[in-house]
Amino acid sequence: MKNHMLHPIRRGAVALAALTAVAGLTLAGCSSSGSAGSSEAASDEIGVSLIVKTNSNPFFIAMQDGAKAAAEEHGVNLTLAAGEEDGDEDTQIQAIEAAISKGDKGILITPNGPAVLDAIEKARDAGLFVIALDTVPDPADAVDITFATDNFLAGQLIGQWTAGTLDGGDAVIGLIDLFDDKVVTVDYSRDQGFLDGMGIDLADAQTNGDEEPTGSYSGGSYTIVGNEASQGAEDGGRTAMENLLAKNPDINVVYTINEPAAYGAYQALQAAGKDPGDVIIVSVDGGCAGVQQVADGIIDATSQQYPVKMAELGVEAIVDLVETGQAPEVTPGLDFYNTGVSLVTDAPVDGVDSIDTTEAAGICWGEK
Repeated sequence: MKNHMLHPIRRGAVALAALTAVAGLTLAGCSSSGSAGSSEAASDEIGVSLIVKTNSNPFFIAMQDGAKAAAEEHGVNLTLAAGEEDGDEDTQIQAIEAAISKGDKGILITPNGPAVLDAIEKARDAGLFVIALDTVPDPADAVDITFATDNFLAGQLIGQWTAGTLDGGDAVIGLIDLFDDKVVTVDYSRDQGFLDGMGIDLADAQTNGDEEPTGSYSGGSYTIVGNEASQGAEDGGRTAMENLLAKNPDINVVYTINEPAAYGAYQALQAAGKDPGDVIIVSVDGGCAGVQQVADGIIDATSQQYPVKMAELGVEAIVDLVETGQAPEVTPGLDFYNTGVSLVTDAPVDGVDSIDTTEAAGICWGEK
């Protein structure tokens, strides 16, 4: 499969915040190795900082829980940090600075944008191992390895399912993305994967919103109403859906970057008096709440990913790197390690592999 995850992006110089600003971070340490009074034990500990995009998204909370369990198992002194919101690069940069300052051996990070790359480079120059989770940085070798979902494939699966569900009917599509002010791989990969799965020609597979506004998909005719940013949040998804409906009230297909945005879109459709049965909503995440929303008919299909597995593999990889200097291998044909993806729906389509909500609920965000 062609790798659509990577492309060169602008890497402007980043003004790193002074260490005194780190006091404002959300930081929490948890250690399971050695006693608090043993300096010898403390010196032998492997310190790792997990820096996620935000604490407000259940996806990253699950990732933190997975990292805590793995740290307990491997005797790692784990520090947790997060951006104040999705896209908050400055706070992540401060957390990287803090990890360097306190002598951590490694950093696990879900990058909030390209501005963090200079800080990551500084950490690696200082001898820290850096592993990305969930979001492949640009370039991919900015970190030692990335553990992530194949987000283009995740988008393809919901796109193929949507095309099959429409069964030749016209598609009036609203796209609810992550950002409109920065480029990250997870954003364009899911969006472009969805359109590719629909059978819509892509102009640039690394750019959202440059496709022909009308044309043919694999089953019939389509109209793209537009792209709106949601910041991956419920309120952002609601506002994005309102904006799309103002452009065209006849939208019958809604792609969303994640399940919080999908639920916000659903609320906006309800407020507009739209019959849920008349609009297909698809998304990516597959968390326990999202799987329940599929079961309840709020979301029609979602691509399930496995953040707990990402975190567990990340902690294990840092330990291996410290102890042996060996990084794990990437998935063949990709520039990252693919942690898996499954389409979740209770309305399967012929020719598109999927699991139902009962099976998905048993593995939501866990190891697959």
